[in-house]
Amino acid sequence: MSRSVIAASALVLFLLTACATQPPEPAPPAQPVTPGSDRYSQEHDTAPDKRPDVTTIPQPEPRDEPRSRYGNHSPYTVFGETYHVMESAEGYTAEGIASWYGTKFHGHRTSSGEPYDMYQFTAAHRYLPLPTFARVTSLENGKSVIVRINDRGPFHPDREIDLSWAAASKLGIEQAGTGRVRVEVITPENSRPQQASATRAGGSNQPAMRAAASSPPPPAELYLQIGAFRQSETAQSLVNRLLGEFAWPVAIRPGNIQGNPAYRVWVGPFATENDRERAHGQLNSAGYGEAVRVMP
Repeated sequence: MSRSVIAASALVLFLLTACATQPPEPAPPAQPVTPGSDRYSQEHDTAPDKRPDVTTIPQPEPRDEPRSRYGNHSPYTVFGETYHVMESAEGYTAEGIASWYGTKFHGHRTSSGEPYDMYQFTAAHRYLPLPTFARVTSLENGKSVIVRINDRGPFHPDREIDLSWAAASKLGIEQAGTGRVRVEVITPENSRPQQASATRAGGSNQPAMRAAASSPPPPAELYLQIGAFRQSETAQSLVNRLLGEFAWPVAIRPGNIQGNPAYRVWVGPFATENDRERAHGQLNSAGYGEAVRVMP
């Protein structure tokens, strides 16, 4: 064997041995992961720097729309909690805490697939079908706005609805961050306050009146609680029955029972204690059991 061949063979053997004994390069250090960082460029949500006059923004006009192709899958799970989308939004009325979202989500897709526009009157809800139109009224100052619900959230058990920045600004709750509101689903047929009649126990007809959107909440704080339920659908079914039989306002009040979400059905408010007592007797006679006298 020639010297050149022997030298080449030795070089190859040396290289193979070096590769086998060379320690692997250390992996790069793990980078911290911020929830949502794969989607949102902002870590914290904020209000826009440029703030248009929200009084000039047109409110959405309630109209019949087909259900969105996206965002209506039921049930769905977020943060380990399972939610069921309601089959129908008709007659839905609830009171609770409203929050809002702004620049962090602006331009990103909503659950319905539409881009989120914080300068429009839109909202997010956990249960209502997408899209749904609703009138949201502040229970603190009486201001009202019509929103088009096209997103899912807020995923906090103590909150009822998540408003766009524009809607929150119009209601006067932007600075506080949250506020107590009443949410009333509206359709093209009931988008304007109107009077209707409902049949009472005993055969009499009395007018049932929905409050005008601009009307401030009544000063009275006298209510009757008809029941408390684990499922929002069960509470809504009772609300629909009560609205079909009586003219009093009926609402769902989200809360907690032993640490678990609960949905309380309240009738009222009543202007006087005598009015509440009469309603108590009528509900008992109609088979709704012994209503509980409550105040917020």
